[in-house]
Amino acid sequence: MINTTDKKMIGPIIRLHPNDNVVVARIDVAIGTQVPSENFTSKSQVSAGYKIAAKKISKGEPILKYNVTVGFANVDIEAGTMVHSHNTQFKEFDRDYAHASEFKPTQMLPESERASFQGYVRHNGKVGTRNFIGILSTVNCSATVVNKIAEWFTPERLKDYPNVDGVVAFSHGIGCGMEMTGEPMQLLRRTMAGYVRHPNLAAALVIGLGCERNQLKGLMEQEDLQEGSTLHTFIMQETGGTRKTIEAGVEAVKALLPDANKARRQTVSASHLTVGLQCGGSDGFSSITANPALGAAIDILARHGGTGILSETPEIYGVEHTLTRRAANKEIGEKLIKRIRWWKDEYSVGRDVQINGQVSPGNQVGGLANIFEKSLGSSMKGGTGPLMAVYHYAEPVTEKGFVFMDTPGFDPVSATGQIAGGANLIAFTTGRGSMFGSKPAPCIKLATNTPMYSRLTEDMDINCGEILDGTVSVQEMGQRIFELFLKTASGELSKSELLGLGDYEFVPWQIGVMS
Repeated sequence: MINTTDKKMIGPIIRLHPNDNVVVARIDVAIGTQVPSENFTSKSQVSAGYKIAAKKISKGEPILKYNVTVGFANVDIEAGTMVHSHNTQFKEFDRDYAHASEFKPTQMLPESERASFQGYVRHNGKVGTRNFIGILSTVNCSATVVNKIAEWFTPERLKDYPNVDGVVAFSHGIGCGMEMTGEPMQLLRRTMAGYVRHPNLAAALVIGLGCERNQLKGLMEQEDLQEGSTLHTFIMQETGGTRKTIEAGVEAVKALLPDANKARRQTVSASHLTVGLQCGGSDGFSSITANPALGAAIDILARHGGTGILSETPEIYGVEHTLTRRAANKEIGEKLIKRIRWWKDEYSVGRDVQINGQVSPGNQVGGLANIFEKSLGSSMKGGTGPLMAVYHYAEPVTEKGFVFMDTPGFDPVSATGQIAGGANLIAFTTGRGSMFGSKPAPCIKLATNTPMYSRLTEDMDINCGEILDGTVSVQEMGQRIFELFLKTASGELSKSELLGLGDYEFVPWQIGVMS
């Protein structure tokens, strides 16, 4: 577990751990700035969020942040010098996974003391935070049709159904020209089924072309989906083509609306909340403010019986040993490492992707030197509690507490997998400023720093930069985030919802060969 309790903000710098050989610039630090607490004078012009050598770091020596290796000095680095990608070497190093060695069970609150929210209780006992009707395409060839059906249901046409949050299309770019069997097809189908079954949908339509590889019949059989009062299917080649399928789909949704509108929110335990944890490593403050604060909120949620899903496998690489140590047993830890190895040894070999070293230009500008440093912050979203399970992409999440799902780092793809797995809320931390939103699970965005929050306030729900400003603690911010979980789950609209985001963010992971 990464220890954040020793963090100290002293003047222009932040010391994260007593053993660190770097500190983080809290504000822009000019050349010649004296830092008495660290006994050095700045030799570089250092932007806020970037690292400064607190002492001489010899060539080849590990660079330690939170007492975790985030790279190696590729030259001798003098105290007071900025430390970034130009003088940091990315290379493999041995990590002691020590599976389950730090496992501590979550101290659960008695059910009588657990928080509650206002949710939609479905017939199967699952609880939704929103009440949509969804329309899914089996293949890109039916994408226009599902979108046209959804577009027909304007706010004016839905005004008589105030308890329905909307009609939303989930189209994608695959479904044909792909492998007919194996994991790529299984992944697509379980992603679609996860949305069909999602508690934030009152009902769903699934529309296919007819000749695609992702056959509607195959989808229904693999995922044990049954057509009924809340699930209707259409095949365009049998229904009469584009126009007739759109018309039939519109009529089907019209017929579904009265029952969907009968849904009413009722008081339910916070144990029914499943939060997908997104992004989280976009700048040098991510590991100091928003991510540990979100982690604190997930620790609170776990004590109330809820679930937090950490994902983005490339963005835990380098710090995975801090998670395996917290695993409930050795098997869970080994399952996580198996997913890491698949990424390193099979999926990403020879590719210019972040798990192989370099992070995005935005991450670089934000003060992150490489994927090890990005992962340091990203992993903190999972809090400090035990790792209870590891899932493949879009697998149904059944375990309570802190869990992990194997996904790419690309946020829309990752969030799609989490929602398919059952996330009924998304929490998205950002340092550079993301404009992400999702449906049918609402998304709240947590800013790492005050300047960005102020600049992009229309898109940001919470300013975790207050931690950096010294006005709140990480734990206080965690409680604030947890309370926002409950409010949003109860129907309070997030900033991304107010802006209408989420119609284009259904992006199933495409892992197979196109032919």
